[in-house]
Amino acid sequence: MSTIAIIVIVVVVVLIIAALLFALPRMRARAQERARQRELEQRREQAVTENREESTTRQQRAQAAEQRARIAEQQAAKERAEAQLHQERANMHEQGLADHELMPEEELPRERRLDTADTAQDRTASGAEDGVGARRGEELPPDDRSATETSQPAGPEGTRTS
Repeated sequence: MSTIAIIVIVVVVVLIIAALLFALPRMRARAQERARQRELEQRREQAVTENREESTTRQQRAQAAEQRARIAEQQAAKERAEAQLHQERANMHEQGLADHELMPEEELPRERRLDTADTAQDRTASGAEDGVGARRGEELPPDDRSATETSQPAGPEGTRTS
């Protein structure tokens, strides 16, 4: 071979080696950059998945808390309604409008039991016309009891009739 061919081959090899030395770091940097990008993409996807799972979990907890709050609100409304019911009953008792709830049925006046209007005969028998003013079955103070016992005729077995 001729010396010129050998020189050309050596120059080409030196140029290839120089190009490789010059390009190799750049290729490594690109490969490292692509590896970093892939790792960053994987981390992003993992963060997205974790955040979505956490979001779903928290939404479920929030919905459960809202449901418990609605139940508690309904229970509070029920308690308020029951309290108002008891307040109204107390007002009725205070005004004497619910005495029938306090007495056994056999002690209730006949008018209340039958839900019929008073007749003159019933009012006379109960003592309403003679000015006694006490309802049947109602306890009277000891002083008033003697006055009513003398004004009402005794029934069988010596008991008062009302």
